[in-house]
Amino acid sequence: LCCECGQPHPLLDNHLYNFQDEVDDELICHICLQPLLQPMDTPCGHTYCFKCLENFMQEYSFCPMDRKKLSFQQCHKSSLLVRNLLDKLIVLCPFKAECQQTMQRCELEAHLHNRCPGFKKYKSELQKKKNPISKGKEDPPAKGEAKDPEVPGGGSSLVAESSGAAVVSLGTAEPGLVNPAFEETEEGESLVQKWNSRTSLVAETTTIEIHREDPEEELGMRIVGGKDTPLGNIVVQEVLRDSVIAADGRIAPGDHILEVNGVNISSVTHCQAVSFLRQPGPVLHLLLLQEKGFSCKAAQQECSSTAREVIHVTLVKRDRSEPLGIKLIRKTDEAGIFILDLLEGGLAAKNGKLSRNDRVLSINGQDLRQGTPEAAAQIIQTTESRVNFVILRQPGVQLGEPVEDGSTSNSSSSSSSSNGGSPVHHRRRPDQNHYRRKSNYQKKTVAIKKEPKESLGITIGGGRDNKNKLPIYVTSVQPIGCLFRDGRIKRGDVLLSINGIDLTHLNYYEAVSALKSNAASHSVTLKALEILSLNSPEPSLDIREQGFSWSPLWITWLGLPSYLHFCQDIVLSKGNLESWGFSIVGGFEESKGNQPFFIKTIVPGTPAFRDRKLKCGDEIVAVNGVPAIGMSNSELIPMLKEQRNRVTLTVVSWPGSLV
Repeated sequence: LCCECGQPHPLLDNHLYNFQDEVDDELICHICLQPLLQPMDTPCGHTYCFKCLENFMQEYSFCPMDRKKLSFQQCHKSSLLVRNLLDKLIVLCPFKAECQQTMQRCELEAHLHNRCPGFKKYKSELQKKKNPISKGKEDPPAKGEAKDPEVPGGGSSLVAESSGAAVVSLGTAEPGLVNPAFEETEEGESLVQKWNSRTSLVAETTTIEIHREDPEEELGMRIVGGKDTPLGNIVVQEVLRDSVIAADGRIAPGDHILEVNGVNISSVTHCQAVSFLRQPGPVLHLLLLQEKGFSCKAAQQECSSTAREVIHVTLVKRDRSEPLGIKLIRKTDEAGIFILDLLEGGLAAKNGKLSRNDRVLSINGQDLRQGTPEAAAQIIQTTESRVNFVILRQPGVQLGEPVEDGSTSNSSSSSSSSNGGSPVHHRRRPDQNHYRRKSNYQKKTVAIKKEPKESLGITIGGGRDNKNKLPIYVTSVQPIGCLFRDGRIKRGDVLLSINGIDLTHLNYYEAVSALKSNAASHSVTLKALEILSLNSPEPSLDIREQGFSWSPLWITWLGLPSYLHFCQDIVLSKGNLESWGFSIVGGFEESKGNQPFFIKTIVPGTPAFRDRKLKCGDEIVAVNGVPAIGMSNSELIPMLKEQRNRVTLTVVSWPGSLV
């Protein structure tokens, strides 16, 4: 059940309410036919729910009532008077059997959490299902105490350290998730105290079984990421309506896919992951890592009461300058410094005795229980040979291997490390081909002589009216028509112009019209870009077509020249005590050069999540108009943290690969 309205509904849908009286038609949304929620006014004088209108505008570019041309950016919040009228509508408590109270709509959430016996009973039963008391020997958990070692459905609950880049930033002042809640302010300690019950992020690994009546039916979700991109993991970008995945209802945008039918895909390329997910079959088993949002601190307090062990580890450097390959971080809710990651092939990883999440108590006899990563890095750098660690290890909180490779990818930025205080690079082999290839596309000009009635014989997709504002691209070359005979235009080519008419700024119907009108000529000159990655020998690209409508893979779009990118501004607003709610990866690194910044994680319940425009896999081009190109992670993170209540992100959004 939803914790805000007390009723079951899909995560991204509007809340549901039982209204006491019939609501005036003027206060009804004419998309969902329910009383308005977060009302938005259009320039043509109509009002809709925020979510209803946003979902509608993703598919169409006109007002649902009068079909006048409309974009979501032109709409604005309804007046305070209208919002207050809606909030004061009288609703019934959804737990009719235990509670017959009525209240204003805006008061329902507080009623459920503080006064409703029905919701209290529901939470109690839910807690019992998650944490069965063994034969009455254990005391029941105290009110508000999170005691959740197991999760139904074969999953496990992981708190604080369980979700790589996103979790690190929530529990620390380090990058990953942009979190200004712990910056120095005039409120000082009170600000931290207000946040200390929400300082960690819960993530769960869950096994899901998907059944398909037609083994060849597509799942209906779009994915981004892969080890050949800064994102590392495979991440769900979008779940399509009326699809197999949507009908199942358990997979949401932002989920990380770790395994497919028992095969670990956390360290495979994007194309390989697409291949695994497109394999036909009646049953599909998926292991997911799902962000659940902020947790109360009680869960961490319980973990801290479990047994810990003190371990002594000695690493021997060949000379003072040799790095240990350790990334150290600090947490907001626990003093001291912790090991976030070990660089593959580094001295510490080869030694094998240090682990992620170990707390460093001392180095070479110097007490670091209240220390900082910078102090630890200084000690390591000035040590000639033997580096003696005393660490405190809490068993049972390490992440398993499936999510290790992608969990911190490139989000290390400003954390101190044993590499002289600079970031430890993510564990990828230096000879690996990264997606930003120098020659990812090539221009070509195709001039053809033809009969006036002979068709071009191609179908196209994209257009600037498309949800993702894509350039026009070829979806098929039919075995009739002059282009099939010529052989130079191929499926996936981006069309730039025909007979000198620019196609790059046209919508779909304008492009179709331009192609048809010019096809009547005796000669046709097409300029196009061939995306070389489409001809990759990846096995996934050879078997992907059975049962799938064709569209380019997500990784294909990343190599397009910038003049074909369609940038959009996304404005996020938040309260003083909120996190922006997203993590980023990428940025300049000496070993890789300039890499774009990508959105890796969007945390449920945060401003970025509520806004719903930002998606995993989006590329950040600028922040408040300042270009991000050439910046390192450690330069961009502070810029984001400095924005107190409002930030404008300029992003490029490419559609994920359909599986």
